[in-house]
Amino acid sequence: MSDANVAPGPSRTAAAGASTSEDRADAAVRSPWLMLAIATIGFAVNFWAWALISPLGPMFRDSGALGSLSESDVALLVAVPVLVGSLGRIVAGAMTDRFGGRIMFPIISAATIVPVLFIAFFALDSYALLLVGGFFLGIGGTVFAVGVPFVNAWFPPERRGLAIGIFGAGMGGTAISALTTVKLFTNTGEKAPFLITAVVLAAYAVVAWLLLRDAPGRTVPTTSLASRLNANARLPITWQACILYAVAFGGYVAFSVYLPAYLKTAHGLTAADAANRMAGFVVVAVVMRPIGGWLSDRFGAIPVLATSYAVVVVGAAVSAGTPPLEGVGTLAFLAMAAALGAGSGGTFALIASVTDPSRVGGVTGLVGAAGGLGGFLPPLIMGFVYGRTDSYAIGLWMLSITAALTLALTLTIVRRTAQGQESH
Repeated sequence: MSDANVAPGPSRTAAAGASTSEDRADAAVRSPWLMLAIATIGFAVNFWAWALISPLGPMFRDSGALGSLSESDVALLVAVPVLVGSLGRIVAGAMTDRFGGRIMFPIISAATIVPVLFIAFFALDSYALLLVGGFFLGIGGTVFAVGVPFVNAWFPPERRGLAIGIFGAGMGGTAISALTTVKLFTNTGEKAPFLITAVVLAAYAVVAWLLLRDAPGRTVPTTSLASRLNANARLPITWQACILYAVAFGGYVAFSVYLPAYLKTAHGLTAADAANRMAGFVVVAVVMRPIGGWLSDRFGAIPVLATSYAVVVVGAAVSAGTPPLEGVGTLAFLAMAAALGAGSGGTFALIASVTDPSRVGGVTGLVGAAGGLGGFLPPLIMGFVYGRTDSYAIGLWMLSITAALTLALTLTIVRRTAQGQESH
């Protein structure tokens, strides 16, 4: 059965007959690297929107404009978009397998504009409405499950780790939010960061609609969404990668949304300084994600993942002692950022190497959901623990222990899964 919805591209199949001049023109400009670039920009733009509330959390608490907010209130506020964006990936990934990224990228980008504008015009003076806006802001976080299968289909197996790693660098959209949101909110106007983001989302939705094309020969599933989700959930790599990604990407998300509040409370930084340091953390993780994918292509995903979790074990244990930021404290956080970024890239390089291409979207949705959920719980735990102990040490020790258990899983069960695929 031919895929009538696949747009023209650099394909040698000619099931539909002779190519038209429009087909040939499309083939000249629709290269895998162009598709990767547009998808990565879309990931960054939607993640920028997804992370708009996080840098403002400490400001909302200190200003009193929303009433008296506790540390747990702030943690919940910044975690809600993460939760929705995570669970939504399950559906978004399955829908991408069915409809393709060429449709899903502009739809998600356009849909994310609604909560961004809602927050700007209705929610800035109400904690309850901010929670509502943050809930729907989670739509932007689902775009990850769209991009992975889209990019995966455009590249041969030996380049998928690098390609998906480059796409994953779009998570740096959270750094854009960290660097610009507080400054625009304070200096230009409370609505400014939201209005600017909405305009960028709208522009990207138009560009994606005009330029994106699904890979030639993309296999469109014919079974129901429920049956595909059930089949994908039963794959061994799915639950294994869910754990790996919950720690790697979940750790990244947790730090990227909660680090400003942590640095301000534990180290007495200003909101702007804390946001800038969080941006540095994000940049390091973003740079390391494609490197993790590239290293996985060259040396295998297992060594990359094992090294990453080992670094997190040590970095979290060191950070639990709250060392001064001038030196050891900053080094520990940057080392964890590099490890979490490389581990995130390695996880999807592993998925690409052991999963049938027609199932990558569905598996990505489930794994992406686990990664987001991994980022949802730590801020709540950190806020809860700090509220009762005035210390973040317990939360950081829990991260270190979790990373150690994940390292053991990687070197045993996950290694056997990867070796089993290689033997085929």
